[in-house]
Amino acid sequence: MSRITSNIPAVIAQRHLRLSQRDLGVSLERLSSGLQINRGSDDPAGLIVSERLRAEIKGLTQAIKNSDRAINVIATTEGALNEVNALLKDIQALIVEAANTGAFSPEETDANQLQIDSAIESIGRIANVTTFAGRKLLDGSLDYITSGINTTLLADVSVLGAKFGSRDFIPVNVRVSQSAQMAQLAFNGTIPLTSAVSINLQGPEGIVPLSFPASATTNSMVGMINAQTDATGVTAIASGTAVLFQSGGYGSQEFVRVETLHGSAPFQVTDRLDGGIKNRAIGVAALGTINGYSTIGDGLELGLNSFLLDLDVTLDETFGVGSTTFSITGGGSLFQLGPRVNTNQQENIGVKAMHPNQLGNRLAGFLSELGSGQRLALREGEFQNASDVINIVIDQVTTLRGRLGAFERNTLQTNINQLQITIENLTSSESVIRDTDFATETTELTRAQILVQAGTSVLAIANAQQQNVLSLLGG
Repeated sequence: MSRITSNIPAVIAQRHLRLSQRDLGVSLERLSSGLQINRGSDDPAGLIVSERLRAEIKGLTQAIKNSDRAINVIATTEGALNEVNALLKDIQALIVEAANTGAFSPEETDANQLQIDSAIESIGRIANVTTFAGRKLLDGSLDYITSGINTTLLADVSVLGAKFGSRDFIPVNVRVSQSAQMAQLAFNGTIPLTSAVSINLQGPEGIVPLSFPASATTNSMVGMINAQTDATGVTAIASGTAVLFQSGGYGSQEFVRVETLHGSAPFQVTDRLDGGIKNRAIGVAALGTINGYSTIGDGLELGLNSFLLDLDVTLDETFGVGSTTFSITGGGSLFQLGPRVNTNQQENIGVKAMHPNQLGNRLAGFLSELGSGQRLALREGEFQNASDVINIVIDQVTTLRGRLGAFERNTLQTNINQLQITIENLTSSESVIRDTDFATETTELTRAQILVQAGTSVLAIANAQQQNVLSLLGG
């Protein structure tokens, strides 16, 4: 059957040619762009998944940048603290040197005091000028803000890390179930000495021999013991007719030992805690809870290290058994370390102010009190107390440096490593979905080219068939 109005073979050829040309265009686009998804119609489901992967990769990339910047902040802070540490060690050396009064003139002591004053001033200046991109690091701006602290019960509160989440403040409850105790031995003075007694008295600082004459009274024994406190770390007080030997501090590291020397008359002492006859007593650390979490203290110190809260508190000597509460209302330095903004992917760390009047504690004293005219100045002769304060301050600064170093090494650096691995895997997954497979696509290109050429030839043949009708008309 021959028709000229409708050339069905040509229509069919045109349709196939159009499809082949479209496939050819898609192959050319994919090869030129390197992507097999260039618009939603290419692969709607693949587009959705790949865009989600791309968004996650973008967030992870920014999280790595955030971690790198956090490392720079920590490094800047730690570098400044290193200088503070060096100045503190210089102050410590100057105190020890000035204590050598037998070979050190008052003028030299004054010269040392001038150096100490200069070092304290430099520490204050470092605290004020250490910045990163305009943000001060050591002036207390990154410390936590607390309210409601009962300073008659808590001598010091140091908040190291806190995660607020959606809360405006974090309540803290400190409950002490067992108060800290000094190590104590008691000599019952109601039993008078019938002859001279010689003992070795030992404490955390060392051991010295003491001799008490038969006529020694309670007060004279206390005076002889306290005269050696610097050497032993043991003090004595008169309690009625008894003499109490006690350590200078609290906790299991504190002890008192009284040992009768060979050949001496007996000198019997008892443990103040249980009344038993002993020659050695050990202090007791405070026991309690912070926000319901059990904690064993170190002397007067209690600490909590949990996912949401990391803090240390120093109890006042008068705390005893009981509880107190306060709140953390803000502050700290928040670092966004993950691709999503939530508490699980953030870290918050506090940096205490390095001002001299804030380094130290209320029990021992503060660094500023070592300055000229203050109670621990070299001219006052309180060398041991000044040395104790500087040791506490060095511990505070060194501990902070260690915490910052651990945060950088164990949190920030490991976070970067983990994020980089995640980005590698997500990029690989996104590439499988979205990137062009050139080997496959060049095959498709060749196929489409052949089909276009064949379709063009077939269409020409289909159009030529219409001319056969003319032969029927005798043309």
